[in-house]
Amino acid sequence: MAEKKAESKNEQKGILLETGTNEFEIVEFNIGNVNYGINVAKVREVITRVPVTAMPQAHPYIDGLFTLRGKAIPLVNLPRCLNAQTAGTPRNIIVTEINNYNIGFLVETVSRIHRISWKEMEPAPEVGDQSRVVGIIKMKDRIVLLLDFETIIAEINPEINQKLSTVDDATEDVKDKRGRAHVVVAEDSPLLRELLVSTLHDSGYRFIRDFGNGQDAWEYLCELAKKNGPIENQVGVIVSDVEMPKMDGHRLLKLVREDERLKEVPLVLFSSLINPEMRRKGKELGASGQIAKPEINQLIELLDHLVFGTELKHAQLTE
Repeated sequence: MAEKKAESKNEQKGILLETGTNEFEIVEFNIGNVNYGINVAKVREVITRVPVTAMPQAHPYIDGLFTLRGKAIPLVNLPRCLNAQTAGTPRNIIVTEINNYNIGFLVETVSRIHRISWKEMEPAPEVGDQSRVVGIIKMKDRIVLLLDFETIIAEINPEINQKLSTVDDATEDVKDKRGRAHVVVAEDSPLLRELLVSTLHDSGYRFIRDFGNGQDAWEYLCELAKKNGPIENQVGVIVSDVEMPKMDGHRLLKLVREDERLKEVPLVLFSSLINPEMRRKGKELGASGQIAKPEINQLIELLDHLVFGTELKHAQLTE
């Protein structure tokens, strides 16, 4: 049932793709008495539990490998990862594609798909350093917790954090140019935002204002636009995630491009959701470039190109 629902909703995602509205869809699932959610854009499919082959010296969260259409995919035991009590035997696997990385998550049951506005999702309250919840969605009779799957994957695959924190060497002249650019960053994951800002600082981009959602970034940009002088004196480039509470990156991009004061400001989407479908949406909305996490060196190369006009060798634009 869950597989058929997911397929049906995937066929309808073109509606959201064309509108640029601040909406998204989540797959709701549960572990014990707690309801969780994951963005449909990250989900390849939902399957019933299949045999798993154990892996020696695997990460503690990993049960092993399962095979799907001839491809071996790691399986994360999500109850173990969340230290959550289950009400029964986990029956479903949510197969995802995040950061160009295929991985399955074992859950108890998958219930339904909801279409909601990012405005309906509130940032998660501060409850501890190890919280993996990035947002909460208040339904009529329950709360759904949106999990930070990127952070979970980064814990399992340290290469992701290494790519986010390792930058190519640059000359002092290049670093000096970068130091004069004003960068606005919107990223909801605290861990990834801290890594991103720290790495940009290390590369020479030192004038950075970062925000945990698109709404706060948009309000800040509007204040900058009110100041006297050319807008490029106030902001050189915007770097935005796609999936964020209050306002997502596509909505932020749409508002920037529709604003006479801000429409020429370069905006780069830096997200784990940069797949062909999302790339088409970003292009239609006017993204200056789209880079899939965690390719920080491609991002910095693209920023240099957009802000200073340097030669572009590896980073991808909207095509």
